[in-house]
Amino acid sequence: MAIIKDSLLVIGRIYTIYPLLLIVALYMGRRSVGQLPIFDFLIFLSLGSVVGADIADPKVEHIHTAVAVVALGVLQRLFANLVITFRKFNKLVTFEPVIVINAGQFIQGNMRKVQYSIEDITAMLREQGIFDASTVELAILEGDGGLSVLQKKSNQPLTQELLQNKDAPIGLSYPVIREGIVLDKTLAALGHTHTWLEAKLKSSGLTATDVFFASVDDKGALTIMPHNVQPSLPPLEY
Repeated sequence: MAIIKDSLLVIGRIYTIYPLLLIVALYMGRRSVGQLPIFDFLIFLSLGSVVGADIADPKVEHIHTAVAVVALGVLQRLFANLVITFRKFNKLVTFEPVIVINAGQFIQGNMRKVQYSIEDITAMLREQGIFDASTVELAILEGDGGLSVLQKKSNQPLTQELLQNKDAPIGLSYPVIREGIVLDKTLAALGHTHTWLEAKLKSSGLTATDVFFASVDDKGALTIMPHNVQPSLPPLEY
């Protein structure tokens, strides 16, 4: 009975301390997290602490360590399922992508919001072989701390499409439907209406609820990916 009571105490501590850890980590900002999603960072940090205490201190009951490790693993899977299933919950507990450079200009307000300096961003650009921020069309600081960069057309490697058509799009696209939900703010910012989107979908025999993902590129072309498309792919063997 004592082991069961202590094990329940361990589980109770884990499930009560993590909301506090999550709030503190979100407050600290993405600089403190690095390349891991924030909750995964907390899980790995705790797993290391739990296992380290078990190894270093013989007085720690081994069964309690095992219970804690299993409870942490289950918690991470539950959290991941919630993040995937509920968009609002995902926005609440994770960092969203933030634009830090647009058309060669630093977006100072966004950089202050995510607590990144010019030195931080330029260092991340240099890691990708870019030494002049003015050549960047768009740079997005991702939720995991990585920097995604799209260079201006004049600085992109020549492709067959660019050689044949100087007015070819530079490769920007914006999501307008995600898992059946229309992203109204993005659609409006692109200068399109629900009527336009519904007409485009209707021509393909679809409604918004039938669409897993849809995006509009910088030339106004709509790309649609319906739900539950299962292409026939060969197995990947190693």
